[in-house]
Amino acid sequence: LAGGLGTVNFLETLPRRMVGTGATSFDTQHDDMIHDLQVDYYGKRLATCSSDRLIKIFDIGPEPGQQTHSANIGGHDGPIWQVAWAHPKFGSILASCSYDRKVCVWKEFNPRQWSKVYEYSRHTSSVNAISFAPHELGLKLACASADGSLSVLTWRGAQDNDWDERQIPSAHQIGCNAVSWAPAATPSSATASGQALTPQAAFVSGGCDGVVRVWRGTDSGDFRPDEQFDRTYRDAGHSGWVRDVAWAPSVGLPGQYVASCAEDKLVLIWTQAANGTWSCKRLPPFEAVVWRLSWSVSGNVLAVSAGDGKVSLWKEGLDGEWRLVEALADPA
Repeated sequence: LAGGLGTVNFLETLPRRMVGTGATSFDTQHDDMIHDLQVDYYGKRLATCSSDRLIKIFDIGPEPGQQTHSANIGGHDGPIWQVAWAHPKFGSILASCSYDRKVCVWKEFNPRQWSKVYEYSRHTSSVNAISFAPHELGLKLACASADGSLSVLTWRGAQDNDWDERQIPSAHQIGCNAVSWAPAATPSSATASGQALTPQAAFVSGGCDGVVRVWRGTDSGDFRPDEQFDRTYRDAGHSGWVRDVAWAPSVGLPGQYVASCAEDKLVLIWTQAANGTWSCKRLPPFEAVVWRLSWSVSGNVLAVSAGDGKVSLWKEGLDGEWRLVEALADPA
C-alpha cells in the first residue's frame, strides 16, 4: 500500500499458525508521493513509482522488513502513475505509465541494470493505468488514458522494440482510469478434457464517465465491447468516476468475477455464469471513496482500499453473499 510521501506499508499474510496479517513500513527514499507498488511473479522484488519521476526496485527478503534497494529507473518527464511486471518467461521486464503521456517498457539486461527497450507515445493525455495480459497471450500490454482511449500493445518477438500497436478510440467519455486483463483460462476449461483450448483474450476498463466495460478479442486482433455486459451494467452501474477494476483469477471458481469501485463509495462485483449471463452483487457502502481493488491469487478473496486509509478483505459465502473477513487500518 502506498503510505504517503516516500513511505510504503507492506502487508503480508502470516503463516497459518499465526492469526491475520502482518504489516511492515519502510522509507523508500522517494522525494514525493508514491502512486503504485507491485510485487513480481515470485514475490521477491517490489517496484514503486512516484511523482518524483522515479521507479525504485527493492529485493524482498524472506523475513518481514527485509527490503533492500537495488535500482532506480528514470526516464519519464512527469509523475508515474502505475508499474506492472511481465511474466518471468519473457525475462525481467517492467512497464510504467505516466502523466507525460508515455508508456515505457524496461528490461533488466544485467543484475540491477535496467534499460528502456520500448516507448509508446501516441496518447494525447496522461496514461493512467497499465496491465500485462496472461502469458498465454504473449507479451501484451493494455493501457488506459485520460484522452478516453485504450491501447493494446503486443510484442512481435523479433526485436525488443518491435511491437504491434492498436488503439480503441473513445472507449470512455472524459477519460479512462483503470484496466485489468481476464485470466486466459475460463472456468469451463478446467472441466474440459481432450480438447484444444483457446485462451480467452479479454479485459475490463473503467472510466470517468462512471462506466465499466468488458472488451473481447476478435480474430483480427482488435477488441470489441461485450454487449451482454453492457446491458447488465446499465441496470446496476456506478454513479461516479470508476477508480479501479479487477478481473479475478478463475481457476477452480464456478464463474468469472470482475470487481469495480468508484467515487460513489461502492464496490460492485460482476459474475458471469457458464451460460454467459452477467449478474451484479453490491458490497455495503464504504465511508470514503474506494480507490483500489486486488484479488487474491486464488481469486476468492477481494481486497478493497479506501480513501480513509482502511483496507478490507471480502469473501463470498456458499450462499453467494459477500462478507467482510478482516479490516485493516493504515498503520501510518
